[in-house]
Amino acid sequence: MYTYFRNWRTDGTWLNIHDRLRGWVRVENERFVSPSEAIIDSPSVKSAAMVSQDVGYDAGKKVKGHKRFLTVDTLGLVLRVLMTAASVDERSGAKQVLNKVRQMADTVSRLSTIWVDGGYDGNPFMQWVMHLYRWIVQVVLRPHEHKGFVLLLKRWVIERTLG
Repeated sequence: MYTYFRNWRTDGTWLNIHDRLRGWVRVENERFVSPSEAIIDSPSVKSAAMVSQDVGYDAGKKVKGHKRFLTVDTLGLVLRVLMTAASVDERSGAKQVLNKVRQMADTVSRLSTIWVDGGYDGNPFMQWVMHLYRWIVQVVLRPHEHKGFVLLLKRWVIERTLG
């Protein structure tokens, strides 16, 4: 059985199955197969003991482990995921995961807007995305006056997926 899994992972069969299923769910929800908006987030995950591959330290979140760069559509359906060391900064990881999203070509032909949190804010990153892909990056910031949980425009979708 593992041989099938490994071969399908290597030849892209699992990604094709995933992409086709996502498209069917989008159509079932009366959406186009290709999303027009995507959302990125990158939580850091503490590593288990004795794991050393791609482990880093996220100083902002004080976590030693990995970081998952996740892109979802506005239904919360996963487009692509990238696992890195926790020390990889948001903009560098976002560039890598957006390259994976862009390789989906026809599946993201309508994509025009990427929603992100404040960790991705910055002119060089936004200009890179706009220049390379012609996508607009929209930053959603948490209101300063609120403490605790706040429902943020578009960002709640990826938080639900991560949850």
